[in-house]
Amino acid sequence: MITNQTVAPTSEPVTRAMLKDHLKIDTGDMADSITPEQSIVPGSHAVTAGFTLFGSAVTMTADSALVMVDSGANGVGGTVDIKIQESDTGVGGWSDWADGAFDVINEANDNQIHEKEYTGGKDYIRLAGQVLTAACEFGGSIIQYTPTSDEDDLLDRINAGARRRVEGITGRQLESATWDYIIQDWPDGDAIKLPYGNLTSVTSIIWKDSDGDETTLTVTTDYLVETNGEQCGRIVLPYSGSWPSGTLYPSNPITIKYVCGYTTVPDDLKTVILLVAEDAYKRGEDGKQLKAVIDFYTCDYRLHDEFN
Repeated sequence: MITNQTVAPTSEPVTRAMLKDHLKIDTGDMADSITPEQSIVPGSHAVTAGFTLFGSAVTMTADSALVMVDSGANGVGGTVDIKIQESDTGVGGWSDWADGAFDVINEANDNQIHEKEYTGGKDYIRLAGQVLTAACEFGGSIIQYTPTSDEDDLLDRINAGARRRVEGITGRQLESATWDYIIQDWPDGDAIKLPYGNLTSVTSIIWKDSDGDETTLTVTTDYLVETNGEQCGRIVLPYSGSWPSGTLYPSNPITIKYVCGYTTVPDDLKTVILLVAEDAYKRGEDGKQLKAVIDFYTCDYRLHDEFN
């Protein structure tokens, strides 16, 4: 078998800020350590029909953010409802964060700054609002703690390396990524197991005949998909189905493209990444003690199958 990662993760389970906090690295000036971005531009906002005032999306680079609504004067009888929304992509799939509703802003509590901390874990967030009865003045900002230092590039490499080590130990893909799984023949049985656990979806199954001509199989008709939770997913033949017949191309004839990885990486595995990164940063000073800690935190997450 051959596996190729064709689309890498877009983020790390452990942010640079989390790693710096763990390593107790002082970054100096506060101004250099925070990143403020506007979501809803300050100004007078007219009455809306429901939650139709959408702020700009902000990319989350820290593990949390301070979300602020700076309220000016409400019009007579005017009220403002603001909530935090989150998304995996930033271009769709927006949903309300469960703890993201601000208290209603009215004439009794306008001209104030209203705050809420976002800890939801998605890659993108924004503010959404509705204005009732009369126009109201306000804006919304999202502030992240993103400390910088001379060692940032080194820390990013160490962090990514630590994540890859944990993936190797557990046999899992942590953050979502796309893989090609290439096999040389159809199995004798009715299923193909896919590596790395937490199968999200199968994009395509393409096979080449002896002339190199490609055929794409059809889901449901030619195969079924078992995601199997945190275990390895499978491609399964439907009832009375069979794998394609005919002579296969001699080189890498069957390619299964699929997406896998945690929706939210468990805290235990984030802890291991931090510890492995710390050991690398200190150049292996705690290596002997580290192995026992890694074994303790990863034992319940290791995939025990033919891929390891």
